[in-house]
Amino acid sequence: MAVKTEFSKQQFIEILSDYTLGDFTAFKPITAGTVQTNFLLQTTQGTFVFRYYENRSMGSVLFESDLTQYLKKKRYPCPAPLKNSKGRYVGTHNEKPYIIFEFVEGQHLENPDAAQTKQLIQKVAELQNLTRNYKPRHTKYRWNYDLALCQQLAREEADKINTVQAKEKLAWFEHELSQLILPRSLPKGICHCDFHFSNILFQNGEFKALIDFDDANYTFLMYDLATLIDPFLPSFDWNSWSHFKPGENVFDFSAASQTVMEYTRHRPLNNNEKSHLYDVFKLSIMFDCVWYFKRGDAKDFYEKRKIAALNDLGREHFHAELFGKQKRNVQPKRGDGKEGCRS
Repeated sequence: MAVKTEFSKQQFIEILSDYTLGDFTAFKPITAGTVQTNFLLQTTQGTFVFRYYENRSMGSVLFESDLTQYLKKKRYPCPAPLKNSKGRYVGTHNEKPYIIFEFVEGQHLENPDAAQTKQLIQKVAELQNLTRNYKPRHTKYRWNYDLALCQQLAREEADKINTVQAKEKLAWFEHELSQLILPRSLPKGICHCDFHFSNILFQNGEFKALIDFDDANYTFLMYDLATLIDPFLPSFDWNSWSHFKPGENVFDFSAASQTVMEYTRHRPLNNNEKSHLYDVFKLSIMFDCVWYFKRGDAKDFYEKRKIAALNDLGREHFHAELFGKQKRNVQPKRGDGKEGCRS
C-alpha cells in the first residue's frame, strides 16, 4: 500500500479551494509506487493526481516542479504540474509539500513488447537531448549522481550499520569507486533514474507518458542509458548469482547492444562517452550497492561479483560488445580531469 498519510474528503475540499480545478466530487488512493502518497482526485472539471511528498524537502520538490514545467514546454510526454490561485506549483499540508498534476490516461505494462521497449528507449534519449546542460534552480536539493555522492552515501550506510562486515564492504566499495574514470568533459543533464514499469504509461500500445520524477537528478547524460542496459545473463540475478562460480561467464550482450543501438539512433554518443559508458555503468552498480548495502556477505555479494566480472571483461571488450566487434582505441582519457571522491 503506497498511501502513508490518510486524507479526508474535507481536507481535499480545503486543498482544492486554492485551485481553479472545479468542485471536489471524489478521491481514490493510488496503490502503485512505494515512497510517496498519491491520490486520484475527481472534480467537476475532471481527474487530477495529488502527490504528497512524505520524505522530500521543499527544494527537492521544487526541482521536480521546475523540471516538469520545462519538459511540458518542450512538449515532452509527462504530466504537467498545476498551479494554484497564487501562481504556485507546490503547496504544503502539515508542513509537507505536495503537487497536483494533470491526469494522463494510460496503462502500466509489466512486460512491454519489443516495439514498446523501443519507444521507451527513444523517449529516454529524447529526454537527454532536451535536458543536456539544463540545470533547474533547485538542483542542489537533489541527490545528483556522481562519485562524491556515491561515496558519501556508502559511508553513511556503513556508519549506520556499524559492523565489521560493513567496514569491510566499505573498504572494497571505496577502492572500486576510485578506479572509475569519469572526465569532467562528459556531458551532463537530467536523467530520470527510475524506469520501473509503474512509472511508464502506454495507451493502445503507444508510449503515452513518463511519470514520477522523484529520483530525477543532474548527472551524466549516459546514466539513464546505463540503467537500461543489462549485459548479464537473465539467470545471473540478485537471488541467483551465488549459483555461479567466480570467473564463470555471466554475460549476454545481445539485448544490451540492441538497447545501445536504439538509443544512439536518437542521441548519438561521442567517442568520449562511448569509452566511458563502462565507467558510468559500473557507477550505476555502485549506487545499487548503496541502496542494498546491508545485503550479502562482505567477502562475496551480488554487486561485488558484477563489478569483478566487468573488471575481468575489461573496458575494450565491453566497448566492442556494445559498439561493434572491430578493434578500436578505447583507452580512457585522463587529461581533462576526473570527478573526485570526498576523502
